[in-house]
Amino acid sequence: MSRWLLVLLVSLAAITAHAGDMIRVYNWNDYIAPQVLERFQQETGIQVEYHTYSSAEEMEKHLRGPEAIDVIVPSHNDLPRLIADGLLQPLDFSRLPNRRHLDTDLLSKLAAVDPQNRYALPYLWGAVGLAINVPKAEAAFGGPLPDSWSLLFDPAQSARLASCGISVLDAPDEALSVLFNYQGRSLANSAPSRIERAGELLNALRPHLRYVDSERYIAALSQGELCLSMAWVGDALAAAAAGQPVRFVVPDEGSVLFIDNLAIPRSARRADLAQRFFDFLMQPQIAALITQETLYPSGNADAKPYLEAALREQPGLYPDPASQRRLFALETLPEKHKGSRDRVWSRFRDGR
Repeated sequence: MSRWLLVLLVSLAAITAHAGDMIRVYNWNDYIAPQVLERFQQETGIQVEYHTYSSAEEMEKHLRGPEAIDVIVPSHNDLPRLIADGLLQPLDFSRLPNRRHLDTDLLSKLAAVDPQNRYALPYLWGAVGLAINVPKAEAAFGGPLPDSWSLLFDPAQSARLASCGISVLDAPDEALSVLFNYQGRSLANSAPSRIERAGELLNALRPHLRYVDSERYIAALSQGELCLSMAWVGDALAAAAAGQPVRFVVPDEGSVLFIDNLAIPRSARRADLAQRFFDFLMQPQIAALITQETLYPSGNADAKPYLEAALREQPGLYPDPASQRRLFALETLPEKHKGSRDRVWSRFRDGR
């Protein structure tokens, strides 16, 4: 994504927009096509003040803050808490005719955390996996690598890769979920004391990492500065598109599936304009442009025919059947676990 174009769009919105024809959008970094924002503004006259965040914690801080926000993009596992806390507004389906293009399987999965799909529309989705710069990693490892989370979670293996650069996402639920799954357990069904013990393994891994971060690693992967990263699929594919010999792997032990969604915060001043924005994004051609820019699969079932042929066939973008069988939906963490999770993750992320 061109960050400079986004800055320009935001600046223009601040200069030219009136309160009645502007929406304030908060989204994950590198998660839209700038030309889509430009087209929406040109075709509707509605200006977009666009902001980004890099973690669920940062997103929730904005949601609970004093600023009015019209559009937010939460992940599916955060929806139950946001709905229960009254932080989201229900959708008006009569304003969303293009909702008919959405993937019914994703809607069905979302209904488990958002009954009747009242609050959220699937936007982009994908998997967490390993992004591997194959030549660099094999040289450091001393030969071919297993398609396994052991490259990260086995200290003996990660120590062999430390010299060429390892990173982990600053995403505690995702990272702990794949760690527990690697160990044959479920994070959501484990006692808080077991989460604390998992912290010991993470602390053993920490000296082998360059950093725990969900933003810096994007450029580092694309510049060949890392050989192994826990990664969102789109960031791994972006590094490959930039010319790096990066391969995205859903490890043999399995990994988490996430669904990121369009939603309207309680604080929204113009929910009507937010839903016009949603309906615009749900046009198949527009959804395809977003996938082409971000390299994340769309929640729009009718977008795929509008993708360039090379992208439709790109390994990893839309998981093959074998990879799909190894993916499980990210679970919602019980409230009683969160204190343990936060303590464990803070120590790990900060290297304490």
